[in-house]
Amino acid sequence: MPITIEFSDRLKALPPYIFVEIDKAKREARAAGRDIIDLGVGDPDSPTFPHIIEALKKAAEDPANHHYAFDAGLPQLRTTIAQWFQKRFSVSLDPHAEILPLIGSKEGLAHLPLGIVNPKDKVILTDPAYPAYRAAVIFAGGKIVNVPLKESNGFLPDIKKIENIKEAKVMFVNYPNNPTSATATREFFTQLVSLALEKGIILVSDMAYSEIYYDGQRPVSILEIEGAKEIAIEFHSLSKTYNMTGWRIGWACGNSKLVAALAKVKSNFDSGIFQAIQVAGVAALNTDEREIEDLRALYQERRDLLINGLRSIGWKVPSPKAAFYVWAKIPKGFTSSMETSKAFLENADIVVTPGNGFGEAGEGYIRMTLTVPKDRLNEAVERFKKIL
Repeated sequence: MPITIEFSDRLKALPPYIFVEIDKAKREARAAGRDIIDLGVGDPDSPTFPHIIEALKKAAEDPANHHYAFDAGLPQLRTTIAQWFQKRFSVSLDPHAEILPLIGSKEGLAHLPLGIVNPKDKVILTDPAYPAYRAAVIFAGGKIVNVPLKESNGFLPDIKKIENIKEAKVMFVNYPNNPTSATATREFFTQLVSLALEKGIILVSDMAYSEIYYDGQRPVSILEIEGAKEIAIEFHSLSKTYNMTGWRIGWACGNSKLVAALAKVKSNFDSGIFQAIQVAGVAALNTDEREIEDLRALYQERRDLLINGLRSIGWKVPSPKAAFYVWAKIPKGFTSSMETSKAFLENADIVVTPGNGFGEAGEGYIRMTLTVPKDRLNEAVERFKKIL
């Protein structure tokens, strides 16, 4: 008699992962020979900087790097992270207790709730939000409380609504924000940290897009706020800043007990980052700032080209302050995010991400990325023009 195999209840509780659905539709369209412009997934199209690749090559040839890695990461990497953080945010971090290298920041964000969230603990998520947060809380058995991000409030959560949530244990924040590209002000973080200290809420800050910003307006780290280290842990990534999405390397930093909780979870799930990649990570963090400025200039040029192009055809789209996403209300004549996305793919061969894939409050919006060359962005505008 055949055995019936079923997914676990926690797996069944997960919402559909929108990027998988988009990728399936995209592959089918390409298999049919269609010329697809992919504005869906945010994956940098520029190659990793050459000096980082050279560092990897050299390190990969060293047999000393062919063994299990240190769970806490190479001391040189942790020290370099601390130096980078001090230079960028003027915040001192203890390389031994307040920094933990990760196999990409997504991995750390997914594992952390297993170390700090008990079943039915309340976890505050902003809506819309990066889908991985929701999955991580569900796997840990936490109870999700959504706080909407509204355009009228600059896509920042309302502090008063957070204040009214009783017995919340953890809150996730993500600025620069995916999907809205909003940035958080120092004043907002100051209010949030003050409230968290008062109510005993652990703050989890995802800052994967810290170095992708425009018009010289550098985003603020929550750890810059006085008292934040008492209740906050922040996640950073090399993926976007150095075009290293496939390399899978990032780090968590901040409160030493939160870092220790994450380290203990990870020690039961993985054996650290391939050491040659850690060596390459050191090279990445020592990249000449002028190269990063050139990368920001590239994205800003693309941002302005796409925004001006869309506005020229009557689609009023706000200009993002950071990250490489454009968060736009669906055009007139469309009734939902998913309908808009399907119409763009079917009628213009353009892939965009429906806003409701990031939460209910994302309905009525779509997200487009700037990770395609300028000529393809121009072509996208021309295609939009024909169907809008």
